[in-house]
Parts: sequence; structure tokens; C-alpha cells
Amino acid sequence: MQLTVRQALVANFLGGSPDWYKFTVVAFLLVNPVVAFSLGMFAAGWLLIAEFIFVLAMALRCYPLQPGGLLAIEAVLIGMTTPDGVYRETLHNFPVILLLIFVVAGIHFLREILLYAFSRILLGVHSKQLLGLMFCAAGAFLSAFLDALTVTAMVIAVAEGFYRIYQRVASGQSDAQPDGWIDDGSVPELHRQDLDQFRSFLRSLVMHAAVGTALGGVTTLVGEPQNLLIGKEAGWTFSEFFFHVAPVSLPVLAVGLLVCVGLETTRWFGFGAELGPAVRAVLSEYARHEAESRTLRQKCVMVVQAVVVLILIFALAFHLAEIGLIGLLIIVLATALNGVTEESRLGHAFESALPFTALLVVFFAIVSTIQDQHLFQPFTHWALSLAGRTQVVTYYLAAGLLSAVSDNVFVGTVYISQAQDALAAGSISRAQFELLAVAINTGTNIPSVATPNGQAAFLFLLTSALAPVIRLSYGRMVWMALPYAVTMTVTGLIAVAFLL
Repeated sequence: MQLTVRQALVANFLGGSPDWYKFTVVAFLLVNPVVAFSLGMFAAGWLLIAEFIFVLAMALRCYPLQPGGLLAIEAVLIGMTTPDGVYRETLHNFPVILLLIFVVAGIHFLREILLYAFSRILLGVHSKQLLGLMFCAAGAFLSAFLDALTVTAMVIAVAEGFYRIYQRVASGQSDAQPDGWIDDGSVPELHRQDLDQFRSFLRSLVMHAAVGTALGGVTTLVGEPQNLLIGKEAGWTFSEFFFHVAPVSLPVLAVGLLVCVGLETTRWFGFGAELGPAVRAVLSEYARHEAESRTLRQKCVMVVQAVVVLILIFALAFHLAEIGLIGLLIIVLATALNGVTEESRLGHAFESALPFTALLVVFFAIVSTIQDQHLFQPFTHWALSLAGRTQVVTYYLAAGLLSAVSDNVFVGTVYISQAQDALAAGSISRAQFELLAVAINTGTNIPSVATPNGQAAFLFLLTSALAPVIRLSYGRMVWMALPYAVTMTVTGLIAVAFLL
């Protein structure tokens, strides 16, 4: 059938996305200038945030980079922000970009040892409650000293490895290219149910681990980027930061771990799927076969990878260098010592991180709009107008609410800067400033688990290659995070109100 020019353009626009989705994005692009010039940039700015959340929510329909990028470009063109503003936000977050480019690629070259270690855990622990608790606790512990994105990258690499192993055996294509996904149509009906259950099993584990990164990230000075900023403004050392935040962070950690066990026990909110006997048998056979067929050279590869993992953990825990530079160190060591010298193999390692890096820069354009149009100003002025314990509780809630729809690092920067200004002006005491610093830190870390917008680790997981194959959509992620978000936020609120 011969296409007209119009039909060809419509077919090419956003590729294979549904027509209704394409028309919705076009409608956004048409409405934004009208709202901006009739109702003002402030209203258009909040509309832009809602639209960007929508394209994130539809990540399984279309990768958010393209529609989100079109919205960001339009925001610049109609004057909601400027190229300099976008560059300023990008430069401010350059360490995160370095992290994504180099650390995620570095994890790619450590997959064998990670898969080996986690397979021992996965096959050795038969209780799903204990297994979920281990993933959540491990995510919390590692994120207290490492970076949540690094930990999430490890979990994604492990989950992808397990999924590929079973998918290939179930489809009868175990000799297929090891780094490619197999279409479900190749999986016989006999194994389809096992595959669906395995998807649910992996979904629950990666969500436990992702929430764990937030539980641990709030506790220490190096746990999240905004922690370092807040701690610097408050003048706290590593131990001082921990003890100031502990009255809030430790009760939240305990509640989060209890919720993890409770969800696996009750099987609510999409949790509780077990590792089926057929899948366990396949993974066990794979582990046995790998152990028996592993050559001396392959064993040396795994030993080197294990040493490199220890170097990674040590370097990140003691912050020996910027995280991205540590990632580059890992790439050099893991490839040079294990004979990975082909450009094609090196390039493949960067494939999963670079689309998300581009998406993150688009997100910074939205953050730049928030800043240039002062969209959060009513919330910050309201919080500053209060006093005493009410002000501290309000800071916690306001920071949490805004972090759930925006970048928690940006929100933390705005609030701690205003608290610092209030301290310098004599509007608040030093003791009140320290209480506000704790409220800002916990507010930007804890309630932000409610959506993928607030946590970079959640957003990375949502837009990873793993998410569509285990059917982890924006809506499902919000639903699975809901019990954590509610219980952790309420616990944090009670702690801020009565325990600080």
C-alpha cells in the first residue's frame, strides 16, 4: 500500500508507539505555548512537570528520551528556561553523569563474579521472605557507603543474567548470542507460566533492593549526593552526620525491613512470587555446568573480577576519588587484566547507560525550568514562615512532596540554601538549623521512594533494558513502592516530630 507523505511522517514520529500516545505528545506541544502566553510561565511550568511525569509513566510504550526531549526543547524555545540554565544544571550534576557513563559500564565487566555470588545466594536460600530481606538489607548496607546508582546497576546486571539464563533454556536457544534478549514467542506454552512467575520473582527482588538503596542512602554522609551537600552546609563529619540523622533514619530502616518481610509473607502489592521448581532446576544445572566447564583462564577472570569488586567498594566507601573516575579505574583494571581489548566489546558495555544519561540531561532541563520559574517558591516561603517544631515537620513534608515529583538533589539544594540564609540572617538558631538539616535530608530521601521521579536509582531501573522484560512499568513500580512509601514516610514524620 502506497503511503502519503502525511502518513509516512505520522508513522515515523515516535516509531512504533501507539497513535493515541503520539497524538497526546503532539497535543502537549501545542498546548504548552498557549498556556505559557495566556496563563503565564508559572502555570505552564507545572503543566510541563505533569507532562514529563506522563512520558515517564509511559516508558514501556516509548523511551522517555524522545517525547521528554521534545518537551524540554519547547520549554527552551518559549522561554521557560534557557540553554545556559540547562547547561548550569547539567554541569552541577556532572558527577552523576560521570557515574552513569563509567560505573555502569564498569559493572558490565564484573558480571561473571556478581552472577556467581548471587546465584549461590539465590539457590542456597529457599525462604522467599529471607531472600527478599537479604536483597533489601544488602541494598541498604551497600548504599550507605557506595552510591545507590552503583548498587542498582549491580542488581540489574544480576537480574538480567538470571533472566537470560532461564529464557534461553526455556526457548531451546541456549546457544544463542549471550547478550541478546529472546522474543517470548520463542518460548513454548509449557514454559510460559514458569517464565511469568520468574518475572514476578525478579520484580520483587529488584524492588526490595531499590527501596533498600533509599533506606541505607539516608543514613550516611556519602549515601546520597544531597547528603554530602547538606552535611557540608551543616559542618558535620561522617560520624556527626550519622548520629544527627539516626533518630529518624534508623526507625525508618527498621520499619522498611519489617515491611519487606510482611510483603513477602502476605503477597500483597505484587510481592511474594516464589522461585519455581522448574526455574530453580535450570539455574542449578547452569551453575553446575559452569563450575564443571570453567577453565583455568576463566577462573583467573573471576578472581580478578572479585579483586576489582573489592577495590570498587573500598574506593567508594572512603571516597578516594569522584565516583565516575573510580568507575573508569574499574573499567581499565577489569578489561586490561582480563584481556578485553576489542573496541566492540568495550562499546557494548556503554549501551545501557548512555540512553539514560541523555534522559537525565533532559530531566535537568525540566529542573532548570523549575528553578527559572520559581515553581517551588510558594512551598519554600510557606515553610520559612513557620517556626519551631512545626517548621521542622513542614520542611520534612514539603521536601518529601517536591522530591516525589522532582529531583531530590535539586530539592535538597534549594531547601538547605534557604535554611543557611535564614541562619546567616539570624532568623533561626543554630539548633533549629541542624533540625532543619535533618528534616531536609530525610525528607528528600524517604518520601521520594513513592515515584521513580524522586530517586535516580528508581528512574534508572525503570528505563533499563531489564524493566520491559520483567514487566516493570511506571505504574507497577509506584504500586509496589506504595506500602514502603506510606510506612516509611509516616515513620519518618513521627520521628521528626517527636524523636529529634
